[in-house]
Amino acid sequence: MESEKNILQPSTRPLHVAVLVLDDSNTLSFAAAVDPLRAANRMAGRKLFVWQFVTAGGTPARLTSGIDVPGTALRRLDRCDLLIVIAGFRLADHATPALRASLRRIAATGATLAGIDGGPWLLAEAGVLDGYRATTHWEDLESFASRFPAVTPLRDRFHIDRGRMTCGGAAPAIDMMMQLIARRCGAALAARVAGAFILDTISGSDRAQLRSGGSPAHSPLTARAHALMEQTLDEPLPLPELARRAGSSPRALQAQFRARLSTTPQAHYLALRLAEAHRRVTDTDQPVLDIALATGFSSDASFSRAFRAAFGQSARTLRKARTRPV
Repeated sequence: MESEKNILQPSTRPLHVAVLVLDDSNTLSFAAAVDPLRAANRMAGRKLFVWQFVTAGGTPARLTSGIDVPGTALRRLDRCDLLIVIAGFRLADHATPALRASLRRIAATGATLAGIDGGPWLLAEAGVLDGYRATTHWEDLESFASRFPAVTPLRDRFHIDRGRMTCGGAAPAIDMMMQLIARRCGAALAARVAGAFILDTISGSDRAQLRSGGSPAHSPLTARAHALMEQTLDEPLPLPELARRAGSSPRALQAQFRARLSTTPQAHYLALRLAEAHRRVTDTDQPVLDIALATGFSSDASFSRAFRAAFGQSARTLRKARTRPV
């Protein structure tokens, strides 16, 4: 088996990959990890990658779509070159002592460890990200940073630090796997694989995650302003400062938002803040007042008025009626 030092170096030897799939993993994340490897094998005409599926206890893992993925028990995995951990919801339930011990055991063999979506959280729970730079899904990044102080958190879509590969979700997982293919098998093959999936570009690891998908209507200026807004939801920037950081004047920024998005920067900013507040109300148990402060509202009253105007009900009413996300 290969050590973490050379898995990303050019090689013609098949790379042995174990894919650990946990219950409630996102189906897209699962496909993003495996299908690029399959496509690389097909286009190369030989086995560059060999993989096996592993589950926590040996019973099939059920994805969010209802698909069951059979696999051998993690405790029976002796060695591999690369272990990819895919997780979605219920991370605290998955982080059992047995799973953490198994991850530490595999890490001790010198294998490279990768985490997708909630996978980085489980790697951090096992202590195998201590001293590394890593990213995770933007929804969990704030709590990830506070819970694991020995890990340097990044907002990147994906990041590779020595023998650790982490990414924030399905789309970044494709980028991360393309990076693996490019480094190990050459940029030409990676480009052909990207073409098979009709990927216009292969994104680098230094791109930051966005809380909302980029709109095709954005201009370069409004896209820069949008990214700044997402980074400052807790302390919204005044329009002049927002424009200055985006490299524009307030008047030009206003004109671009009206022309491209049919709104104003202020309204767009508020919509982003309220969308994040809605996510926290429905997906977390964070106190409503803390959610208000985290999304830039100075008081519970101002937050309540804005939330009710946007969603037709109060945050507390919505929370009482919430259902488990799938």
